[in-house]
Amino acid sequence: MKMSINPSAFETIEPSRYITFTIPIGPASRRHLLRIAVLDSPAVTVGDAAAAMWVPQGRESDWIFSTFSGHLHLLLSSPTSPPLSRLILISDSKLYARRPRHASSVRPNVAPLLLALTPKSAFLDDGGVPEIPFLVYEDEVVTGSILETCEGPCVGEMLIENVELRKDDSSIVREFRRRLRFKRMPNLVQTQMRIRPKTESVCEELDDMEFELDEDVLVHPYLSPMVAGISVISSCLEERIQDGFRPKVLCLGVGGGALIGFLNKKLNFEVVGVEIDVVVSEVAKRYFGLGNNELIHLHVGDGIEFLRDLATKADGMFDVIMVDLDSCDASMGSYAPPMEFVQKPVLLAARDLLRETGVLVTNTIPSSESFHGRLISEFQQVFEELYEIDVENEENLVLVATKSRTESCFDSRSDAFLNKLKLYIPSSHMDSMRKI
Repeated sequence: MKMSINPSAFETIEPSRYITFTIPIGPASRRHLLRIAVLDSPAVTVGDAAAAMWVPQGRESDWIFSTFSGHLHLLLSSPTSPPLSRLILISDSKLYARRPRHASSVRPNVAPLLLALTPKSAFLDDGGVPEIPFLVYEDEVVTGSILETCEGPCVGEMLIENVELRKDDSSIVREFRRRLRFKRMPNLVQTQMRIRPKTESVCEELDDMEFELDEDVLVHPYLSPMVAGISVISSCLEERIQDGFRPKVLCLGVGGGALIGFLNKKLNFEVVGVEIDVVVSEVAKRYFGLGNNELIHLHVGDGIEFLRDLATKADGMFDVIMVDLDSCDASMGSYAPPMEFVQKPVLLAARDLLRETGVLVTNTIPSSESFHGRLISEFQQVFEELYEIDVENEENLVLVATKSRTESCFDSRSDAFLNKLKLYIPSSHMDSMRKI
């Protein structure tokens, strides 16, 4: 059943109202459709500022451009002043018919349409016509190919995709990634790994290419800094390795498993991983090369509950505990770790599970200065030393907490474990670590 839209509906702002429709454009012989999505801000703003955005070429089915939560993220993250009251997304079926990699298509004139979609209060009292700015969405993605969408009982709908990234230099070598994203935060990449074409003959279309995983490098921005955090106990780990022991790590939050696989295959850790969503675990095995073996033990369950339960049964089990847990809400943004983790009984349980020379490494996304201050305060009450690494992506910080006082690895002494770490992790992460 077709439904008509009354143009007067767009004259006023109604918080969180979301309207999508298609409209034909061009002469009858070459007519095609524009897809329009109009979202009003959930917050009361000063004035009724509106802006528009063309969906980037080949990205019309991307969650960030095709869902309410994605559209909301774009509106709330817009740098405009005053804040936007309305954001209008436009995608053109003709532009995406053949998905050219580098060609720039001629866009139709949509100025009259935008004026019709602009709030009445934005027009000047003297009859002046408001200027509707076009925002530009920029990221590294050139094009993408969806491998699967599925739904987990805890994280909801998720998407697995291969993407080609735009390189800053003039190299003709193309760079590809496999990524896992959750629909609850469409612009948040949960896991990504580098992938290589299986043949030297690289096809133009991503859909036609076959890939293999490249597990030699961590490409997710905060994973290398997390691994760099282990360096504060490198001499202690080397001593244990020389005594015939294999280092052991507990990872709370598995996702696609890039971190777990790296710790096992490159640094020779025995790994215990806990993932809350069974479907995410299946995705990690199917698309990201993660699997159980004698040195990788995967569990499905709540990581915080697993931690607390295990601490009642044993202590001093792990050399390292890695925490990559987040709390995501499209209306509140992303922050990590969840508040449930930043409780003294939970931190004490983590401390009990560490060996005397152990370290807790936590990915954090502070939601505010006060949240960051609370993290620091709670950690310092439980752990002996606390370090911080700035990931330099304007989002993540890595906290490194030791159970006891340790010798710094930044001295003249060298050890085999630290040297191995430097083979895979940029030394800049270790150099930027600062004691709090």
